[in-house]
Amino acid sequence: MPSSKTPSFELDKPACRFVRVILDDSGGRIFDYAVPEGVRVAPGSRVRVPVRMRTLLGTVLEVADESEVPGVRFVSEVLKSDAGMNPVLLKLASWMADYYCCPLETALRAVLPQVIRKSEMTHQQRQMVRLVRMPEEAVLAGLEKRAPLQLGALRMLEAQGGPMAVSELAKRSDASHAVVRALEKKGWVAVEAERVERDPSRHEHFVEAPALELNAEQALVFERVCAALEPRAEGVAAPKPFLLHGVTGSGKTEIYLQAIQKVLEQGRSAIMLVPEISLTPQTVERFKSRFSSTQHEVAVLHSHLSEGERHDEWHRIRSGRAKIVIGARSAVFAPLENLGLIVVDEEHEPSYKQEESPRYHGRDIAVLRASIERCAVLLGSATPSLESYHNVKLGKYELLSILARVDDKKMPFIRIIDMRMESKKQSPVISSKLLTALELRIARKEQSILFLNRRGFSTSMLCEKCGHVCQCPNCSVSLTFHRAANRIVCHICGHLALAPTKCPECKDPGIRQQGTGTERVEDVVQKIFPKAVVRRLDADVLQRKEAFRETLSAFRTGKIDVLVGTQMIAKGLHFPNVTLVGIINADLGLHIPDYRAGERTFQLLTQVAGRAGRGDVEGEVFVQSYTPFSPAIQFSRHHDFEGFWDQEIEFRQQWDYPPFTHLVLVSVRSEHQARAEFSAQTLARRLAEGLPEGVILGEASPAPLEKSHGQFRYHLTLRTKAIVRLSRHLKAVLAKLPFPEDVIVTVDVDAYQLM
Repeated sequence: MPSSKTPSFELDKPACRFVRVILDDSGGRIFDYAVPEGVRVAPGSRVRVPVRMRTLLGTVLEVADESEVPGVRFVSEVLKSDAGMNPVLLKLASWMADYYCCPLETALRAVLPQVIRKSEMTHQQRQMVRLVRMPEEAVLAGLEKRAPLQLGALRMLEAQGGPMAVSELAKRSDASHAVVRALEKKGWVAVEAERVERDPSRHEHFVEAPALELNAEQALVFERVCAALEPRAEGVAAPKPFLLHGVTGSGKTEIYLQAIQKVLEQGRSAIMLVPEISLTPQTVERFKSRFSSTQHEVAVLHSHLSEGERHDEWHRIRSGRAKIVIGARSAVFAPLENLGLIVVDEEHEPSYKQEESPRYHGRDIAVLRASIERCAVLLGSATPSLESYHNVKLGKYELLSILARVDDKKMPFIRIIDMRMESKKQSPVISSKLLTALELRIARKEQSILFLNRRGFSTSMLCEKCGHVCQCPNCSVSLTFHRAANRIVCHICGHLALAPTKCPECKDPGIRQQGTGTERVEDVVQKIFPKAVVRRLDADVLQRKEAFRETLSAFRTGKIDVLVGTQMIAKGLHFPNVTLVGIINADLGLHIPDYRAGERTFQLLTQVAGRAGRGDVEGEVFVQSYTPFSPAIQFSRHHDFEGFWDQEIEFRQQWDYPPFTHLVLVSVRSEHQARAEFSAQTLARRLAEGLPEGVILGEASPAPLEKSHGQFRYHLTLRTKAIVRLSRHLKAVLAKLPFPEDVIVTVDVDAYQLM
């Protein structure tokens, strides 16, 4: 990125201030530097500094009038202001490092993306083609035989009527870069370098959509939110975070839109967080349609953007041109000024929790940022997390409720299918009752969704003769059969191999597939209903960048009768013609060794069921289960969040699990099992020494998923009410304890994934 360079600083020039700088990619090293008089620098500024014989990039942590370090050198260059981070984001990074037990450098990398740290000009330039003049028709006619590609390029430029990127011209006219250079040499076109912003939605057309009229429940919620949106006087604390508990289809998004409109009218900005990339396209469409006629630009931030798109979106935000930011968890660090509102949609979703260091939770960072910036934060969900609802009970959050769907539409009727009663069939995938319901919807030209949170065709391959199961060589899981690719794949590490036609052990041809994935469900439905249009939406299909958008667009316009998919179709999507939802196996996540298993199952079933009956026709949901009397399944059947909360919170309190404590998961892994086990046991002994009062320390034991990516894994769990004290104790012990080079130790505070 370009920078406003300060002049070279002479070492004998007096300095009026000093800065503490943490260097990029240096293991967190911090040095003091001098800043000459008149040079503007602030915490969060990006600078170039001399380190021995090199010049490195770094971030200013503090500005001081004095330094106790002798022989301080001068800062080489201060990058222009839009390259750095504001004080609020610097404060967030510092808090994350302390709370989540990670190096400050790691936290800073999360706040300031790598693509923004780069300074190459390539991110700000793109070649463009400009038409200077067109030759006479006689000359063009002569090109038809001698140089048809040149003629095609010129005709394309003529039709365009304006500048066109070289890559776009080549794509649309089959003209290579050599053809363009030949035209430039003849003087018929000019190739110029011009800065062009890459817009992730550049190929989309958004039709202006006016605000909808709120019903009585929505209006009460909106009125309360508006009261909290009023700017706070200096010294006045932020309003309490809101938890909006609204049933599926109750119009929560309309409240978000109107609240953000209110914030924009006040001259402030807003962040809208969605849990997954899969929800971003539909949210972006609604927001850009609503705000298409205003001067307030909508920026998008998520991991599926190209580096150039992310670079340009970030700078649109930093410059103040974009006032609304939509994105997944990392969008909580958007460099907006004068923030008025942060919305966290589907706040219960585990995907808000980062699984790599720093292992922050996007929802919790949103609440903290709102507190620092003294603005409102609105957490929305039909199935709130137990942590957020517990904060309501403690008086930390304010509860807002919407108990009915918009236009008084009924909640879908949920039927539980006991799959034990289907045992007469040979490995049933879809029950007879669900098949009958599907047939009826297809006949009535209504749409259906079939949900199974497991991709592939079958979950394993088993030899009937010797009992051999095809296992991943790197992980302690069986390989999943993908029929379209004729491969067996590990869904943990990505290992793949050709599907065997006979047993690898005994060579018997009787090896067969077991279990069911989305690919098999799609195949079964298509065979039973050959005239229906059946499509699948899962991670395998999404390998193409536009696949998700294209499939949802086809489904929205009624070109697909049955959509089969994983959790990416389970929430946040609104399709009025969907009248049937079938949950193929409700037990998948129910019996794993995780205290959150019941909560996750209840949330997922309720969210999936909520996709049905959003239009004029009442919806129906079929839940297939081998454990139909599970509390999570029964409470979801009646849309009874309060009932589920009452029984689940009693279990959590009895066993001292979150939200009554913070749970920290320490993972020790190595390619050598003995080293991983010994290191975990040694760490447990050292942690026990001087352990803060009130901490419950578990024994070192193999992880439920004992081997992953070729490494053996051991877990330690700690529970405490005073998390910062424990984090500091962990940091101190880990800093002093030498581990073998091949042993990796990670710390996950408020862990969501215990496998």
